[in-house]
Amino acid sequence: MSIELPFAPVDDIIRRNADGLRVSAGAAEELARRIQEEGARRAISAAQRADTEGRKTLMVGDFAADDPPSKSSLALPIAPIDRIARLDIDDRYRVAMDARLALTAQLESYADDVAAAGALLARHADRRTVKAEDIEAYFELEPYFE
Repeated sequence: MSIELPFAPVDDIIRRNADGLRVSAGAAEELARRIQEEGARRAISAAQRADTEGRKTLMVGDFAADDPPSKSSLALPIAPIDRIARLDIDDRYRVAMDARLALTAQLESYADDVAAAGALLARHADRRTVKAEDIEAYFELEPYFE
């Protein structure tokens, strides 16, 4: 599976949660991969909701969101999120622009949570760099973070 999401905005998200720690390229790549997996999962659920209502267009409500944020307030780019949303759903579905914005906001919030936990794990390991292993460890320990 290729990663649709560019690493630079993901790196920025980790940095804004890392409070001065450095960020390895591997950490950004791992988080981008996890964001992509989560986005595809959410799109599948949204497609199922749309399907039950007989629609071919995924709407904001299908992503369990209210009002989408403005495009300028988001760090993650919209176009790759749109491609991510379409990875595992049928080609017959369209994704409304406000639904893309809502999904992007959800995935950015998700990335913030993972990045903050990754920074916490890097500090716990007495390192000054957030690494891919910190992102991976978060998912192993995820039940304990809730």
